[in-house]
Amino acid sequence: MPVSTSLIVFVVIAFYLLSSIKILNEYERAVVFRLGKLLSQPKGPGVILVFAPIDKMVRVSLRTIVMDVPPQDVITRDNVSVKVNAVVYFRVMEPRKAIVEVESYHYATSQLAQTTLRSVLGQVELDDLLSERERLNQQLQQILDLHTDPWGIKVSAVEVKHVDLPPDMQRAMARQAEAEREKRAKIIHAAGELEASEKLAQAAKVIATEPVTITLRYLQTLTEIASEKNSTIIFPLPIELMTWLMGRNRT
Repeated sequence: MPVSTSLIVFVVIAFYLLSSIKILNEYERAVVFRLGKLLSQPKGPGVILVFAPIDKMVRVSLRTIVMDVPPQDVITRDNVSVKVNAVVYFRVMEPRKAIVEVESYHYATSQLAQTTLRSVLGQVELDDLLSERERLNQQLQQILDLHTDPWGIKVSAVEVKHVDLPPDMQRAMARQAEAEREKRAKIIHAAGELEASEKLAQAAKVIATEPVTITLRYLQTLTEIASEKNSTIIFPLPIELMTWLMGRNRT
């Protein structure tokens, strides 16, 4: 039995309508061009109709995009060559600008992040790169956000992940850290000696007011030595006593 022409037309129209139905998720928006002209507002979420070939739809995700910045060769201000990589967090705030103002917003943001990373970190010294990473992250975020704002993109954060130092520089920094620890140890030791000498001077002043205290100190020392069961006991004699005995022998 031959198929009627009206049935064929109905099937074609139904298929065309079904193919024109597009479903957008909550985090998606559709930028639609109708006969090459951009519609005023992005569509979505939900069900929308896109009539091809009159309409052309571009999906844009509104979720935060995490983009890895490849390792970049950076020469710091003090002429140290390092490799630095980072991660950039950004999202599309205005889908129409992200599609119209730049050819590929993802690629453009990646290239901008790489050049900005090299230029900013090349202006700081190695010590600042290692110790002031939080300040550098904020500076990178502000610069990227300023340049991507005309594209309808908001850069929320930039984090420097890893700084790869040359082996020679790692050994030099290890020697520097070791020397710094030795310096602190000597300073602490000298401060302890100074404090001990001050305490000994105070003790000498107290003993000078009561000469009998030195005898008590001798007896305490003998008690401590005897408790260790030593076979030989060295008993200290004051120099004043030796002088007095030598004076008696002369007389």
